[in-house]
Amino acid sequence: MQGWALSRGTPPPTPKPWGHYIHVTDSDAEVGRHVLPETRELLVRSAADSVTTPRTWMKMPAEPDDIAPWMPPGWVVAYEETGHLMAVDVRTTHPVVPDGYTVEVERTDAVVFVRLRDADGGKAAAGQMALLGETVVVDRVVTDSAHRRRGLGQFVMRTLADEAVAAGARQGVLGATAPGHALYETLGWKKHATLAECVYRP
Repeated sequence: MQGWALSRGTPPPTPKPWGHYIHVTDSDAEVGRHVLPETRELLVRSAADSVTTPRTWMKMPAEPDDIAPWMPPGWVVAYEETGHLMAVDVRTTHPVVPDGYTVEVERTDAVVFVRLRDADGGKAAAGQMALLGETVVVDRVVTDSAHRRRGLGQFVMRTLADEAVAAGARQGVLGATAPGHALYETLGWKKHATLAECVYRP
């Protein structure tokens, strides 16, 4: 959660009895999120009962169907947002830039950005990561629809891994979507938990 907040430029997570709360500043769909590292009914209900602001989210390691019965009125399990907590021991692979593209690598404080641009200068793919000592948190890896199935996502991930090793990191962590999960598995990432999400929509 610290890495996610650092990557997104949000205020630092605020400790709560059930985990942490992150105030989100860059999304119309979300005003904040509660992150629960441990999923127990009492903790989930306590976090949910503390919320009065619509578009507040909760995320926790659990199967969506397991937490659905615990949700009080106004809360919706976002099955379509179900994610996968994944990790890998990062290593260098020195990827080659795909033909027809150029790569930009930029570091701002503790966040590294990788961008692939096409021949016209348009952004074809991108990704970023937050540096937390020996761990990096990978975030916002995306390929433009017109440039998919060309290995650009793999190139971005491998470039981020190279940058992570250069910064002294040993482990990478991310929360993958369903489509991203398949890509990361091909790169050696291992799933450690399902991430259930729910949102307050009274």
